[in-house]
Amino acid sequence: MPPTSAPISSDAGWTVVSGAAYGIDACAHRGAMAMGRPTVAVLACGVDVDYPKSHAALLARIAEEGLVVSEHAPGEPPMKQRFLSRNRIIAGLAAGTVVVEAADRSGSLNTLSWADQLGRVTMGVPGPVTSKASRGVHVSLREGRAILVTAAADVVEELNGLGGQPAPVEVATTEFDRLPAMLRATLDGLDWRTSRSLLELAAVSRLGAREVRDALVVLERQGLASRQGSGWVLARRADTA
Repeated sequence: MPPTSAPISSDAGWTVVSGAAYGIDACAHRGAMAMGRPTVAVLACGVDVDYPKSHAALLARIAEEGLVVSEHAPGEPPMKQRFLSRNRIIAGLAAGTVVVEAADRSGSLNTLSWADQLGRVTMGVPGPVTSKASRGVHVSLREGRAILVTAAADVVEELNGLGGQPAPVEVATTEFDRLPAMLRATLDGLDWRTSRSLLELAAVSRLGAREVRDALVVLERQGLASRQGSGWVLARRADTA
């Protein structure tokens, strides 16, 4: 579970399962515990072996507040092949798997593959299309092996399945967002320094001259547009909270 999803997913009643590794794993565990929810760490070694060593305190806290599990006997050290088997357990324990910005040969893709084979929900958070660190997720999305998620609410919606509550619609956060479409289009056509006539604004905004004129009346009243000579200029920004 990615760190951005852990707090909301935990708050929605989900338990976060991950591998206690560096980066995303550790953030996911910490995010769950920050919400006062349990989290499960699956290790590629014995449960009494702190790996990575620098995560000893994190593993101790997970053991107190959640669960640390492994299929290996106490004292067994981590080995390369054991990380792949650990991924199988993570996929099996979880209702869904989220992979974040995974490269071509990322171990996270192995977890995604196991989750797919086990019939679990498989999700991906992509990064820039030019990033090698994200190529694995992009390939998974393109091949239909993962569902695109961009926010924690998307993850919860997918996990809830058919008939579950949809992700909440994003609420307008700026004055610009709250304006009607006609006012936004007209405002977009205004410039700070260059005065534009009614007809120029109509051409830029692709609205009728009458619509632009009516919009300018409202925008002027709200202090967003002002007259300058025979044209109009932007008076202040509306795209801030």
